[in-house]
Amino acid sequence: MNSPAPVVTPTDHAVTTELADHALTEAKAGKDFGRLSEPFRRELLAYCYRMLGSVDEAEEVVQDVYLDAWRAYDGFEGRSSLRTWLYRIATRACFKALEKSRRRPLPADLGAAQTDLDAALGAQAREVPWLQPIPDFLFTATPADPATVVVERQTMRLALVGALQQLPPRQRAVLILRDVLQWRTAEVAQLLGMTTAAVNSALQRARARVPLGQDDLTEPAEPQQRALLDRYVTAFETADVDQLVAVLTEDARWEMPPIATWFEGRDTILAFLAKQMRVIGPATLVATSANGQPAFAVYAGGRDGARHPHALHVLTLTTEGVGRIVAFHGAGLFPLFGL
Repeated sequence: MNSPAPVVTPTDHAVTTELADHALTEAKAGKDFGRLSEPFRRELLAYCYRMLGSVDEAEEVVQDVYLDAWRAYDGFEGRSSLRTWLYRIATRACFKALEKSRRRPLPADLGAAQTDLDAALGAQAREVPWLQPIPDFLFTATPADPATVVVERQTMRLALVGALQQLPPRQRAVLILRDVLQWRTAEVAQLLGMTTAAVNSALQRARARVPLGQDDLTEPAEPQQRALLDRYVTAFETADVDQLVAVLTEDARWEMPPIATWFEGRDTILAFLAKQMRVIGPATLVATSANGQPAFAVYAGGRDGARHPHALHVLTLTTEGVGRIVAFHGAGLFPLFGL
């Protein structure tokens, strides 16, 4: 026996219609938010990375920022631009994340260079939350102006991001917003809930510790850069320390997080690598890029005869040669770089 059809009253119909209209409005708002906010995702990731020094934490924060913004989008009244609103949410999220974490250094930030090559490298300092490199493809877009690409890469350099970690969070945010992103003082004051005088004071103190405008690093021209990198690759792929003599600068640095020990000076580095290459042997290098700098994934031979992930080298180039190598040991970063 068939059950009688339910009786739909006018009240039920009105409620159903109201719910459907609300759902349609929410769907439209969500669609509009996604379309309007997505162009800012890469620059927000770059901003959060500069603030936190960690790709993992920056990606997590940006994900939360977009979720929080989507939920609150109905209440967005347009008193500021959507971009400014997203930066405000992102800044609060970064401040909150920094309350729970320690600053992220590189080995050179923790102590003096090692001069005794016979001394053990020591245990890996895994308890230290090390500064992470970021793959270029995560933050670079394709703007029409090539100069924009250059500035974007320069302000993501590993040494600069490391220097930013030395600043208190609010000074860090002020310096990034004013000197990197070129926001006006009044805009920064409004975003951070500060007076313009307080912003200027924080900026002055931050500039004294991290002088962004006084970066005297001059990179070699493209042909010289390619030649330098080719010699670097050859040196490691043939385990030829002598090849490195023509590549490293006299005052070069060699760092190896998560190992806290680091070396300074070409002769010291070469003596150290001579011992290491006898153990590791010839390696295979795969080119990539990190923080707007050339980088190489290094694969070393194992006991099974196969090549395995060994380290990720991020290079700082000068007109005199390779001035700094941060060799992030281990395979942990390889998936992040698509390797």
